[in-house]
Amino acid sequence: MGPIRGYKKRKKTDRRTEENASGSGSGSAEKDGPLDWWDDFSKRINGIQSSSKSLDKFEHVFRISRRTFNHICSLVKEDMVAKSRDFTFLNGKVLSLHDLVAVALRRLGSGDSLVTVADSFGLNHSTVSQVTWRFVEAMEARGLGHLKWPSSESKITEIKSKFEKIRGLPNCCGVIDTTHIMMLLPSSDPASNVWLDHEKNHSMVLQAIVDPEMRFLDIVTGWPGKMKDSALFQTSNFSKMCEREERLNGKKVQLSEGSEIREYIIGDSGFPLLPYLIVPYNGKELSEPEAEFNKRHSATQMVARRALARLKEMWRIIHGVMWRPDKHRLPRIILVCCMLHNIIIDMEDEAQGDIPVSEEHDSDYQQQICESVDMEGVEVRDKLCLYLSGRLPP
Repeated sequence: MGPIRGYKKRKKTDRRTEENASGSGSGSAEKDGPLDWWDDFSKRINGIQSSSKSLDKFEHVFRISRRTFNHICSLVKEDMVAKSRDFTFLNGKVLSLHDLVAVALRRLGSGDSLVTVADSFGLNHSTVSQVTWRFVEAMEARGLGHLKWPSSESKITEIKSKFEKIRGLPNCCGVIDTTHIMMLLPSSDPASNVWLDHEKNHSMVLQAIVDPEMRFLDIVTGWPGKMKDSALFQTSNFSKMCEREERLNGKKVQLSEGSEIREYIIGDSGFPLLPYLIVPYNGKELSEPEAEFNKRHSATQMVARRALARLKEMWRIIHGVMWRPDKHRLPRIILVCCMLHNIIIDMEDEAQGDIPVSEEHDSDYQQQICESVDMEGVEVRDKLCLYLSGRLPP
């Protein structure tokens, strides 16, 4: 996943510290349940009237359901409560598990500054920073089950079937795309030039492969935004595994007598044409079958664009321009945002239904063009083109 640092082992604390960290703190969260917790916690949010019976208020603040919130709490509970000191509100009350997760999700989801989040919750801004980072570390350790390449043949078969239903592409296992996380870095620091991309922005790039439901199956992040999509892909573990035939090496599909197609993913023109990565035809003088293939390819590619747009809209800490972020921590924050994106899908959470559907996640960036072509990739693409146009011999 790019240059993401390993996880640090944390010392276990004594039983009393754990009990304090997971205790009620602000309203018997563990004993009385999330409704009583939210009734008390919501009073700390500026402009929100408390009502323990109102689901809309909770979903308005966090844009996830309480069921999803509780699942996230269950994932990080062990690591969040096992800390060497207590986190407290300004009035001295200890933050409960629900409080800790709520603060972190609000910081990641709103994109508001540490000071703004702290003021709205009655906390010190350093507490918000520490709580959010502890949450990121906990999610890294406990949430990876929600972001992984499918391990079962049945799941891969389901993915391929759903992709084919979009616009007919057979045996497609994923869609790849990239987006830029923009940063505001000091121009006076020569080290900042490393992060200056081709659009004159300081940025970090995120590469993602998604399934038909916009779930992230594989990500790479941590590299400077000036790195071309083709270079980023070819340095990725996913690409290396494909070259070793350890990925996209499943069942082939017979298109006609004597003609079959292997597993593959699709990407835009910024990626190389490979036997396992199919990109659209380039040029203005395309044949009718080639133009039709490009239309089907583009319609399927939209899945990845929408996934990245939804990621940035939902987890707004990576949506705008981040002010002087820690470049070692940022890849891990991006990873956790991708995990949370997947958890919402896995939980079939509809609380963020008011977020508009968009394909715009990198509006300030021009389409890259990669000229790298593998002849086996040409053969696979031409075979798909003829099949989709109905011109492949039976």
